[in-house]
Amino acid sequence: MIETVNPTEWVQPKGYANGMLVDGSRLYVGGQIGWNGDQVFETHDFVGQTEQALANIAAVVRRAGGEVADIVRLTWYVTDKKEYVARQREVGEAYRRVMGRHFPAMTLIVVAALLEDEALVEIEATAEIGKSGAAS
Repeated sequence: MIETVNPTEWVQPKGYANGMLVDGSRLYVGGQIGWNGDQVFETHDFVGQTEQALANIAAVVRRAGGEVADIVRLTWYVTDKKEYVARQREVGEAYRRVMGRHFPAMTLIVVAALLEDEALVEIEATAEIGKSGAAS
């Protein structure tokens, strides 16, 4: 069984889903960018957008009944390698505020641009809901 997962308090997406839950446990979270649930960018700062994108992922995972500890993979797309490298400490701090000390398999890809002109980072995730042993 495949179920669409979208946080109910967010503006509903058009033409895509924020998440797809397969057989009640495998969650694929579509690329999340640094805008809020109303699809508004509150910051144009790389670290701020990174934290928001991660918070968006966490919201989709929680909507599916999971916790961040259930995330098994993250794929990051960044538009500026130099900024990412220069601000790794700040990125790490933002990451830990959302994800704690949970470090799944990760890939980082540098891209020329993202679909939304204001977006500086996009992150997608895969989670195995209920498999981490974390309380839901």
